[in-house]
Amino acid sequence: MKIAQVSSLMEAVPPALYGGTERIVAYLTDELVDLGHDVTLFASGDSRTKAKLEAAWPSALRLDARIQDYLAPHVVMLETLARRAREFDIIHLHIDYLAYPLLRRIDVPFVTTLHGHLDMPELRSIYKVFSDVPVVSISNSQRVPLPNANYVRTIYHGLPELLLAPFPGTEGYLAFIGRISPEKGPDAAIRIAAAAGRKLKIAAKVDKADQAYFQRDIAPLLTQPHVEFIGEIGESQKNAFLGNAAGLLFPIAWQEPFGLAMIEAMACGTPVIAMRRGSVSEIIEDGVSGFIVANETEAVAAVARLPELDRRKVRQAFVERFTSRRMAKEYVQAYERLIWAQRPPQRAVA
Repeated sequence: MKIAQVSSLMEAVPPALYGGTERIVAYLTDELVDLGHDVTLFASGDSRTKAKLEAAWPSALRLDARIQDYLAPHVVMLETLARRAREFDIIHLHIDYLAYPLLRRIDVPFVTTLHGHLDMPELRSIYKVFSDVPVVSISNSQRVPLPNANYVRTIYHGLPELLLAPFPGTEGYLAFIGRISPEKGPDAAIRIAAAAGRKLKIAAKVDKADQAYFQRDIAPLLTQPHVEFIGEIGESQKNAFLGNAAGLLFPIAWQEPFGLAMIEAMACGTPVIAMRRGSVSEIIEDGVSGFIVANETEAVAAVARLPELDRRKVRQAFVERFTSRRMAKEYVQAYERLIWAQRPPQRAVA
């Protein structure tokens, strides 16, 4: 099968530091190549992939201070995609709705994975106009704000099975990883760790949009003796950071569409303590791969129960449900159905 994967240009594939969507694109693309498919990745020129790279821009936009218009490079990429579209059996978009007007007018099957939250009112208008466009959700809970889109399947994210190895968690601290933003609940993580009498290590980036929140609400909390703020970390640092932790705190204050940090922790054998919001109940098996809680008081109690969990079973839950090989096979099934629906095989003439 000839497949085009189309990524955002904001981050490299995979990203140098933070960037959940682009990491998933990287893992999926490489797995599809390993499964024997002919894959072309439309991404920034500093991407690393087993596929053929169509370098739509020399480098990732987020880390390039010279870029003033983030949309312009994406328009250049979409023009290249349009010119090459008929080379592919299917086009897989990871750039939301940006290419819908273009690809709807080209006779090539395409599908979009919706990576973000869908509670923005403008999306109702988009998916009313593009009600026929096939989309994949990354959790069932993600669909709730936008129930009328043309969902063809829910496919959970996955990581390469050997990317992260299980660690014993003997250092005993609690971990927080991701972004410093109100919806991620870093302030809640600091309070939970303090009440539980545990050290908290925070490995997180601060986006420009969240700088004011960080300076006003979070920076003052980082002076507490039980808190260690590490900042943004790369892929090579995650295994030790998550694996040495007794548990990952995931005290989200929003309807998280997936939560890649949860399966990263599971891959290290590290259990997760997560608020019952968004996709959490679809990913964490309560009492096996972690504890699902309703509030900070329950989270503090769950910290004391972490020794009850078998870290080998946490790792096994990851292997059974959240590998990139499983993810890629499910996408191939979706591709085949979409291709057949648009281009059914011709029956032999008797």
